[in-house]
Amino acid sequence: MPGLLRGVARTAAIAGTATAVSNRVSRRQAGRWAAQAERQPPVQYAPAPYAQQPAPGAADTETRLAQLKELGELQAQGVLSPAEFAAEKAKILNS
Repeated sequence: MPGLLRGVARTAAIAGTATAVSNRVSRRQAGRWAAQAERQPPVQYAPAPYAQQPAPGAADTETRLAQLKELGELQAQGVLSPAEFAAEKAKILNS
């Protein structure tokens, strides 16, 4: 039994020492990383290119549709002749 107690005591001492060393190394490494992070400026990522620009022609398309509807209403009311309607329509679609 004395040999068994000696083995248990030795194992406990070795395990305790290993835990203490491991904790110390972890704390030291965390301190180094923190100091390194303080020295470096924060990383700034460029925004995605699609986030900067609106969809190409989205507002332009809506504007054209509104103009075409207005032209159609003017032709239906008799304000524009079919030739005038065709000319204005071509201007809107070609712009």
